[in-house]
Amino acid sequence: MEIVPSLGEIIGYIASGLVFLTFCMKTMMPLRLVAIGSNVAFIAYGAFNSLFPILVLHSLLLPLNIFRTNQIWQLIRTSDDAENTELNIEDLFPYMTDEKFRADEMVFRKGDVSDKLYYIAEGKIGIEEYGAELETGSLFGEIGIFSDDKIRTASARCLTHCKLLSLTEKQVRELYFQNPKFGYFVIRLMARRLIRNVRELEKTS
Repeated sequence: MEIVPSLGEIIGYIASGLVFLTFCMKTMMPLRLVAIGSNVAFIAYGAFNSLFPILVLHSLLLPLNIFRTNQIWQLIRTSDDAENTELNIEDLFPYMTDEKFRADEMVFRKGDVSDKLYYIAEGKIGIEEYGAELETGSLFGEIGIFSDDKIRTASARCLTHCKLLSLTEKQVRELYFQNPKFGYFVIRLMARRLIRNVRELEKTS
């Protein structure tokens, strides 16, 4: 006699298959979506077969998985917005400290401990090892903060009287993790600087 599974059994197999698929997911969003599907299937399975422990368990897990999925979606949207939106540097001013330097004064030297990031509010800065000149509105000093040894890789000298705004290493790290726009901005800034420095070195070699 051919044994035909009941609708309740079919739903159970589907639910079990979805649970198995969750272990095959490599990223969180697909995992959560499949988990939601398995919750719905187990709720139907529990209701169809009067299996109240399963029904109660997955009735509780379903809103939790929906909530976590929404959190991931919001994080993805925030990251996309940060990647496609320019940072308004003025948003950082409340966290920054004013520092004034005279013309020809060193802001830092190559080999110094890298403990601050700087924004040029007024004046012009020369990066001596690379022959670069940074104008008002530029950020500098970020590479050393994210390096393993926290050591300055170049020297910065004031070419004119300068008013700088600084962020400490601790503030930079906090903003990096709290503000996605700032994080993407710093990453792009470091990439541009490193590429420019490599090209300058290639010209002189």
